[in-house]
Amino acid sequence: MRDHVKIFKALGDETRLRIIKMLEVKKMCVCEITSVIGYSMPTISNHLKILKEAGLIEQDRSEKYINYSLSGESDEFIDKVLELTKNIRESRSDSDRETALRIDRAHIC
Repeated sequence: MRDHVKIFKALGDETRLRIIKMLEVKKMCVCEITSVIGYSMPTISNHLKILKEAGLIEQDRSEKYINYSLSGESDEFIDKVLELTKNIRESRSDSDRETALRIDRAHIC
C-alpha cells in the first residue's frame, strides 16, 4: 500500500503532473523541462526525484545529458496509472506538450 500512496502523492502536484504530460511526447533533460515550466533547476530536479522514487519515471544517460522518460518497467499498476494520465486534457498541459516537442536542447543546455 505504501508504494501506491507514493504514486498518488507524486501525481497530486500540478507541476509533477505537467512533467508527466511532457514526458508522454518525448524524453527530456532537466534543462528542457525547466525551460518549459519556468521553475529553477533545483526545483525541477526535486520534482523529478519524487516522480522517480514513485516509479513513474526513469532516467538514462546519453552523452552529457540525463534523460527522463516515463517508466518502462512492467508494473501493472504504474502502467494503468500512466494510461489514465494520458486521458488528461487541459490547455496548460497541451501547451507544455507542444512546447516540449519544439524545444531544442542544443540551444538551452
